[in-house]
Amino acid sequence: MITTPKRWRIAVGGIHIESSTFSPHRAGHADFTVVRGEELLGRYKALAEHVEWVPLVHARALPGGAVTAGFYRETSAELIEGLTAAHAEAPLDGVYLDIHGAMSVEDVPDAEGDLAARVRAVVGTGVLVSASMDPHGNVSRRLVDNVDLLTSHRMSPHEDSPLTIQRAQDKLVECLDGGVRPHRAWVTVPVLLPGEKACTRDEPAKGLYGRLPAIEALDGVIDAAIWIGYAWADEPRCRAAVVVSGTDTELIAAKAEELAAAWWAARGDFAFSTTSADADSAISAALAADERPFFISDSGDNPTAGGSGDVPYTLTRLLAHPALAAGEASAIWASCVAPDAMAACVEAGLGAQVTVRVGGDLGYDGGASVELSGEVTSILRGDPTGGDIAVVTSGGVHAVLTARRKPYHYIADFTELGLDPSDVDATVVKIGYLVPDLFDAAKGWIMGLTPGGVDQDIVRLGHVGVERPIFPLDEAMADPDFTPVIIAS
Repeated sequence: MITTPKRWRIAVGGIHIESSTFSPHRAGHADFTVVRGEELLGRYKALAEHVEWVPLVHARALPGGAVTAGFYRETSAELIEGLTAAHAEAPLDGVYLDIHGAMSVEDVPDAEGDLAARVRAVVGTGVLVSASMDPHGNVSRRLVDNVDLLTSHRMSPHEDSPLTIQRAQDKLVECLDGGVRPHRAWVTVPVLLPGEKACTRDEPAKGLYGRLPAIEALDGVIDAAIWIGYAWADEPRCRAAVVVSGTDTELIAAKAEELAAAWWAARGDFAFSTTSADADSAISAALAADERPFFISDSGDNPTAGGSGDVPYTLTRLLAHPALAAGEASAIWASCVAPDAMAACVEAGLGAQVTVRVGGDLGYDGGASVELSGEVTSILRGDPTGGDIAVVTSGGVHAVLTARRKPYHYIADFTELGLDPSDVDATVVKIGYLVPDLFDAAKGWIMGLTPGGVDQDIVRLGHVGVERPIFPLDEAMADPDFTPVIIAS
């Protein structure tokens, strides 16, 4: 006899952003895309059919600086009010939270923990809550206390993001179908690690993350996840973490401790996926290379890690290089959010000679803005992410200026501006490790260790709020105790 599964009611919502507290940028209404209703549910590809999915609100933004208190207050209140109304209309069985895990909010420490606790206060202990997260998120005790099922991407770059979302939803439904109340084994690892040193193309991250499917497949285990944590926020919760969920408390504790100890043992082995150097050395290496395209990561101001996107440092180094200044060599620099300079270029028009100031529009104060003089060689109006965009060519340097923060992750981002990384000696991109499209195209790549809100040299950022001791701020610290905390649903 075939049994028809019970029809569950599961609410869906969240706030998703990665926030550097070292970035001057503040993320507010203009930065977030907010969806509700069927548009929210349309984000997901394969929602279980025997579930009534109840959309609340979801807000997502490009990584940046801390979220304004006003935006968080308004959006979280809408989510909680919607949740309260939905639960009153007919009792909910589950809640799925679509979050990042590294959201910092002005005056709200542990923002995701705060949101999860407020959700739990509405639905009570009888409702199962799951969440999908980014591995660069942070897992505080408050968060894991209030979320029954936590999972994270297993690939960096995050090519498996849709799979992670699907896993978080499917595990929630499977637990409801099976009447399972998962326990969690949670342990933190006192390591601050920039994500660019934990690319899963490389060891030791490849091997550590490679252990997870086999652990998840064990009887008594529901899910196993590792978090790198977020190094560019200065909060006590910022550190690596492991959570293993399941029904066998001894087994999940043993596996969580095993993973945490392995992470700690490998802490000194994490490295960049490619050669790293200061900006001047990186530029020289690119110009001397034989094959194109050659990419330089302008890593300290990477907007997809939380950088403000308005740091002009690497542009100053490109303009200072004699061969580039004279037009004897060529480079693309993408990009800088510079709305006033960009507007002046648009007003002047294609082919015009302009002199504009670039840098610091969002508050970067690590150096003065730079004067950029050259020809307006491209204008693109109304880009969905960057708004209006202009290219100014000075000597051999093609500088991309945008109205809004925009990452350059695809070759098509350049070609629609009339630029081709294969035709220039160096393509400088505000990025960390190369995302797949650029990685596949690259004939050469170097990590530029540049300044900004996501400086790869985390020791020089000056953390004061993280819990100490922590590696590498305290290299001589003793080995921690990795006995997990067991949290019962």
